Amino acid sequence: MGPTSHDIVAAVRRAAATRRVGHAGTLDPFASGLLAVLLGRATRLAPFLVGLPKTYTGTIRLGAVTDTDDREGAVLREDASWRDVTEPALAAGMAALTGRVRQRPPDYSAKKVAGAPAYRRARRGQAVALAPQEVEVHRFVCTGRAGPDVHFEAEVSSGTYIRALARDLGESLGCGAHLAVLRRTAIGPFVEADAVPASALEPPLPLRPARDAVPHLPARSLTAEEAAAVRHGGAVALAADAAAGPTALLADGHLLAIALPQGDLLRPRVVLDA
Repeated sequence: MGPTSHDIVAAVRRAAATRRVGHAGTLDPFASGLLAVLLGRATRLAPFLVGLPKTYTGTIRLGAVTDTDDREGAVLREDASWRDVTEPALAAGMAALTGRVRQRPPDYSAKKVAGAPAYRRARRGQAVALAPQEVEVHRFVCTGRAGPDVHFEAEVSSGTYIRALARDLGESLGCGAHLAVLRRTAIGPFVEADAVPASALEPPLPLRPARDAVPHLPARSLTAEEAAAVRHGGAVALAADAAAGPTALLADGHLLAIALPQGDLLRPRVVLDA
């Protein structure tokens, strides 16, 4: 098992000599891949990265159901009928889980039940009944197969559990399944190829400007007078064609703030340069 999300944050803190470090989107302990890390005032941008779609590669193992829906859990049932699963049946099963679907989160998840994470109740042997939630699976395809192991690529909306995709695929095929390998390769516009390897987290870190963290938000360039007002928490006039959601406010090309529409104004929610 490689470093956890917490381990990476700790390594960045040491390399950057600052405690103001956070990340957007925790990886499961056994998973690997891309982690978006924010430093300094940019940590306040984390809420605006939550909704970004994510891309994963991995392996689903047919024929074995676990209590956690992944390889970390105890095996509850094994079924050799995975040998009868044909390639057309597999493709059809994955296609049925593509699009806007209702997905039940895993019992061993951080979803709250009566104010506590579901996994705490599950570990105590208590019944967990999590309500299905609507997610969007943009792409879920098989990229290869070796016996019971189905290699896949998936692009999903934020909040989608890949473990649940594996579980539901196994249920639809009648043989059961769990997630055996998972790697995150993209978070919105951020791709693994551009990332700094965990082994290379040494000063000086190749930091990117804060504007790069929110390229998906519409942007508005401010005049010098508007920028001065925003730095002190002041609002600016809302343009007639402005987007309904958050807007990145730029001063001289740099991200100054994230603002939300309020009446006929754009009011700063997060100011990065006071």
